[in-house]
Amino acid sequence: MAKVVNLNGMTIKVIDAQEKDAFLTQDDKDMDIRATAAVRAALNKANICGKPIARYDIVTHRVFIEFVDGTIKYY
Repeated sequence: MAKVVNLNGMTIKVIDAQEKDAFLTQDDKDMDIRATAAVRAALNKANICGKPIARYDIVTHRVFIEFVDGTIKYY
């Protein structure tokens, strides 16, 4: 388990995928599945409606907007 301290001093515990069985209940796992499905549905809806999607590039550590036509604008 890793601990991350954010800007306001709060500590957040982050568990690895291998540790999730030791920390998460079945209800927690079900909630994760539903949350993942909700995000996928929202991204699909935005794509269908022609709205741009904000994303994060883990290689360059930069935020970008991806438009429906595939163009990308970094910020």
